[in-house]
Amino acid sequence: MGKAMRHLAWLLLFGMILAGCEEKEPVVPVHKEKEESPSPVKIGFSMDTLEEERWVRDRDLFKQAVEDQGAEVLITEARGDDALQVLQAETLIAEGVDVLVIVPYNAEAAAAIVQKAHKAGIQVVSYDRLVRNADIDLYVSFDNERVGELQADAITELVPKGKYVYIGGAETDYNAHLLKKGVFDVLKEPIDRGEIQVVYDEWTDNWLPENAYDNMKKALEANGQDIDAVIAANDATAGMAEKALEEAGLAGKIPVAGQDAELNAVRRIVQGTQAMTVYKPINILAEEAAALAISIARGEYIDTDKKINNGKIEVPSVLLQPTAVNKANLDTTIIADHFHTREEVYE
Repeated sequence: MGKAMRHLAWLLLFGMILAGCEEKEPVVPVHKEKEESPSPVKIGFSMDTLEEERWVRDRDLFKQAVEDQGAEVLITEARGDDALQVLQAETLIAEGVDVLVIVPYNAEAAAAIVQKAHKAGIQVVSYDRLVRNADIDLYVSFDNERVGELQADAITELVPKGKYVYIGGAETDYNAHLLKKGVFDVLKEPIDRGEIQVVYDEWTDNWLPENAYDNMKKALEANGQDIDAVIAANDATAGMAEKALEEAGLAGKIPVAGQDAELNAVRRIVQGTQAMTVYKPINILAEEAAALAISIARGEYIDTDKKINNGKIEVPSVLLQPTAVNKANLDTTIIADHFHTREEVYE
């Protein structure tokens, strides 16, 4: 009887162990719900205009750079209208962009855009042109004062003494002021020594080429066509200056400086009707701005070693370096970088 009871007790204990094993939950669930991935970063890109070749390049390169990093981009063009740019920026803000990147038409009026974006909790990056009198979060551009210095260095080497014409950009564009500062910083000493005389100095309203053409015509008329050099704020402006010079029978006789390395400008350099341009690798600018905007959207810390005063604050800035280009080095710069092809340049 004692042996039978012990055997029964062992059977009961074994059954309890089996029952316990059947009821035990697995440590890792057999099926686990897939975690939802966060929505992609959305960047707003508010542009002034697409009328000039370089801005079409900026748009396409920036869009590609953003999308290559798995983010989305919404792009608007204000067509040189500050009120329209404010309205379009409001639309981008309402669309829920994470960061707003802006190329301001009017550096002062764009401050309203920054204020509206910040009110919505959206940070703002100034692309190539600096927004004035606003708490801008980041400025990404080329060193515009250096661009002006390169222009003036090149022209003073060609014409160390003589009568100069300066055709600036739009007065509403703060970059035009930085560019002009760079030019006149270089010209100051030869002007003080009486070696150089600036006989015409005017802004080009809205950066419009036809206004630059009018400026060049007026400069020629005011000085009886007696001028020795022209520094123009960009290549489109330089092209119109060259047109006026050609009509006066002076094409190729008076050195003209520009910037942006537009295809027509590079062709003029080959032909000898434009002395130089300033090359700014826009692909680097677009890629850098896109990467920084996405980093800001993700809450990552951006460290910059430069600051630019915009009239209100010292704006954290990333300034890329430009390159002076003339007939001697365009093959090793513009063509080597595939900015333009050899076939395009030497058509």
